[in-house]
Amino acid sequence: MTTLTPLGPDETMYDDVTVRENPQLENGRTYQAYKQGPYVLPNDQPEKERLDLQHNLLLATFDGKLHCAPLVKPPARLLDSGCGTGIWSIEFAEEHPESKSHCIPPNVRFYVNDLEDDWTLTTQFDFIFSRFTTGSIRDFPRYFKQCYDALAPGGTLELFEIGNEQPLNTALKYKEKLAATGFVDIFEVQEKWSISTWAADKKHKQLGAWARENALQALSALSLAIFTRPKSQNGLGWTVKELEWLLAEVRKEFRDLSIHGYWPIYLVYAKRPE
Repeated sequence: MTTLTPLGPDETMYDDVTVRENPQLENGRTYQAYKQGPYVLPNDQPEKERLDLQHNLLLATFDGKLHCAPLVKPPARLLDSGCGTGIWSIEFAEEHPESKSHCIPPNVRFYVNDLEDDWTLTTQFDFIFSRFTTGSIRDFPRYFKQCYDALAPGGTLELFEIGNEQPLNTALKYKEKLAATGFVDIFEVQEKWSISTWAADKKHKQLGAWARENALQALSALSLAIFTRPKSQNGLGWTVKELEWLLAEVRKEFRDLSIHGYWPIYLVYAKRPE
């Protein structure tokens, strides 16, 4: 997670922060060392480049906007929850120099923590930004409660998510779960990414090209750990060769313009009451 805030020299966002080195190596990809295993995506340079491509795909989807929630004034304290490469936080900080207090903007601080652990935050935020956490969060009601508690009264939570089939269809119930948590002024915006370039509309054709490239780059990243880890580690026990035969067929379908599929994209934002 990333925080954007003009902290004083003696302030800290957390009571404790854990950072570990020496990522694990599997099938030529590196994976995070912190709590090894549950998070199945790699953290190496190819994956970082894909995440930055995906960030720019989202910017193009929402016409260059870093967020859609209306902010009456630039937030003094902001949390990017599950920040990936940190590109969104850095661009937001550059867009709002009035929040800066010194390369990475001086008001951006990166922390390694598990979002599903109890948050040991010692401050509250005006804005929490969270995207693509489906598959990473087991208990969304608890996650939303922790976001709620971490927001200052009147603070805003904004969520980006891609629609999926069950059980990865959490975005369909975001509004309901946010309301149950106590959030108010809940709004949902829906967009779509065509799978490949079959769409006639110029913008959606371009988004489809980017979305296809993002998906093609993600195939191995999403699949290697799940398919090739032994069953004793919750994998399927496949060989890399068996997996590559499967992914070759999947890549063919992504490039098949006769398949008019798309991913629904959900953006939901809400406020903690004053």
